[in-house]
Amino acid sequence: MNIHEYQAKEMLRGQGVPVPDGAVAESVEQVLRAANMLRGPWVLKAQVHAGGRGKAGGVRLCHTREELTDAARALLGSRLVTPQTGAAGKRVHLVYVEQASEIVEEYYLGMLIDREQAALAFVVSPDGGMDIETVARTTPEAILTLSVQDRPTREESARMAAFLRLPETMFDAFHAVAEGLYDMFLQHDLSLLELNPLVRTRQDQLLALDAKVVVDDNALFRQPELAALRDPREEDPRETEARRFGLNYIALDGDIGCMVNGAGLAMATMDIIQLKGGRPANFLDVGGGVTVEAVSEGFRLLFADAHVRAVLVNIFGGIVRCDIIAQGLLDALRTTPMRVPVIMRLGGTNEEEGRALVREAGLDVRWADDLDQAASMAVAAAGEDT
Repeated sequence: MNIHEYQAKEMLRGQGVPVPDGAVAESVEQVLRAANMLRGPWVLKAQVHAGGRGKAGGVRLCHTREELTDAARALLGSRLVTPQTGAAGKRVHLVYVEQASEIVEEYYLGMLIDREQAALAFVVSPDGGMDIETVARTTPEAILTLSVQDRPTREESARMAAFLRLPETMFDAFHAVAEGLYDMFLQHDLSLLELNPLVRTRQDQLLALDAKVVVDDNALFRQPELAALRDPREEDPRETEARRFGLNYIALDGDIGCMVNGAGLAMATMDIIQLKGGRPANFLDVGGGVTVEAVSEGFRLLFADAHVRAVLVNIFGGIVRCDIIAQGLLDALRTTPMRVPVIMRLGGTNEEEGRALVREAGLDVRWADDLDQAASMAVAAAGEDT
């Protein structure tokens, strides 16, 4: 689960990590009231769950209240298009007003899970303010990854600080930031934490100028305060609806709808669709303990998606029975028409029972014997005139 920058900064502040003073606002009037409490100049930031806001015009430096007013009017209610939003962009419902900082240097400081080492890893780079993926691709030597089994020691923090070329007089301050990030990552069940940039000011202070926090969805049951921070306006409505039924659904930009059981099989299904020249419209893993009701909702989501031109059902029955999938399709068709070709590959538990349900209903379903055949049929069906 993603949260907004202003929410992430509140969490950082609670861990003793320095952040600039700021306030969130949803109207021009609130922006101006916030400015009264902050020393200018100000930075106004669109609050959307996407990176690349600055290049897209979602971050504005304002020296006067007039500039601030104009920027707020321009951003609030607009659609911000970044490389992470897709062409449709995201509507700006909130902005964050922040005191501008006198920046000397920008750094990247992130944390993630190192699964190979069963540890947490710090990722640091002196090339802050840039996409870390771009740095990794063009100048990998500018990135240091350091896995730690416990809170970072002073020696480990000093190694990272030296890599960033911080003055030795700032090593203690960096160590305090690293400790705060480590504690925050563990206490709140995070899967990603990024400060980009972490800046050094003219007063030789470290400030988290931007922050990205991703919470592990599987841990939200024990993080109720974080779960309450979810902003459904930032999520695809289909993903929100799918989550209500316990489905793992992620919308993509292709035209072949997928229903699969198991994340690994779902990834393999999408890969082979790509290999055959098609494009998946979604990731949909119905999971292990799925019900007929949830399967039915999954089919409704696929059939209601105007971009979907064919649906590929790839089920390897184990805990999930094939007849549950078939019955879910029948139930979905009571309210939602099967407006596109459906290719089904069912194998495993109650396979014959599932096939029989579909045949007896007289549905025009195309059957495949294996995944390779199913993917080829789906790509061909998506290319048909409908």
